[in-house]
Amino acid sequence: MTVGAQAHSIRDYSKPPVIETVISVQFLPVKGLSNLLFGLYWRKIRSEFPHSELRPPLGQVTEEFGSRSRRLVNFGIEVTQEPDLRCWFLDSGRNQIIQVQRDRFIYNWQKVSGNEIYPRYETIREKFLAEWGRFIEFLGEEKLSVPVVNQCEVTYVNHIEYDQGWKTFGELDKVISPWSGKYSGNFLPAPEKVGLSSSYILPDNQGRLHVSMQPVIRTRDAREVLQLSLTARGAPASSDTKDIMRWIDLGRQWVVEGFTDFTTAEFHALWERKK
Repeated sequence: MTVGAQAHSIRDYSKPPVIETVISVQFLPVKGLSNLLFGLYWRKIRSEFPHSELRPPLGQVTEEFGSRSRRLVNFGIEVTQEPDLRCWFLDSGRNQIIQVQRDRFIYNWQKVSGNEIYPRYETIREKFLAEWGRFIEFLGEEKLSVPVVNQCEVTYVNHIEYDQGWKTFGELDKVISPWSGKYSGNFLPAPEKVGLSSSYILPDNQGRLHVSMQPVIRTRDAREVLQLSLTARGAPASSDTKDIMRWIDLGRQWVVEGFTDFTTAEFHALWERKK
C-alpha cells in the first residue's frame, strides 16, 4: 500500500539538532496477541532487526477535550494470564527500533554514536509505513483482528549543546523565543537551570502538541545538553492506514513548525534553516 506524503511546505533545516524521531500508533488491546506471538513476530523481522530487549509496557494515553480535557491518561484494569511486555527489536546499528506491545506499535530512529546523518522524515515515514504494514500482515497470518487505532503520536527529540551560540541559562533567550529572562525586580541572579513544559491544541481538536525542555546528561558522552522534545498526539479519523498517515503527517507538521516558532532566528541560522 502506498500512501502519499503531505503536500504542504514545512520549514526545514540542513543541520537540525534532532537526535531521535518516534512515530507511534496506539490501539485497543489486540485479543490473543500474547508474549509468545511477539517471538513469532520477531522471526518475521529478525534478519533486519537482530537485537531484542524487553521493557515495561507504556500506558494508554489519550488526548481529551471539553469536560474531560483534564484527564490525559486513561487507566484500565484487565485480568491477564501473563504479564504485559513491551518488546524492542533493534537493527544491527541500534539506530532503528521497532517497539510492540498488546496495544501499541512504535517505530524509532535514533542517534547512537552522534555521527549518524538524520535520514529525514520522508525516509522515516516510509519505513514506519512498511513496518506497520508488515505488523498488520503478521496479525492476519495469526488470525488476529486488525488494530482499532485510537491515538497517533509523532515525537522529535532535540539536543541543543552549550557553547554553540550560548553558554549559560542566563542566555536562554538566545535559544528559546518565549523566554525573556527578565524579572519584575533585581533580587534574583541568572538561573542556574531551567525546565519548562507547554501544550497547544491543534485545529478542530485534532490533538495537542506538547513541548518540554530540560537539561539532561547525554548517555553517549556524559555531557550535559539542553533537551527540547516535541510530541504531537491525537486521534485519526479511522483505523484505515490512509487516515493514520494523514494524522501522522499533521503531527509532524505541528512538531516541526512548533519547533521553529519555539526557537530563535539566531539558532535557525546555526542549524541552516532552508525556508
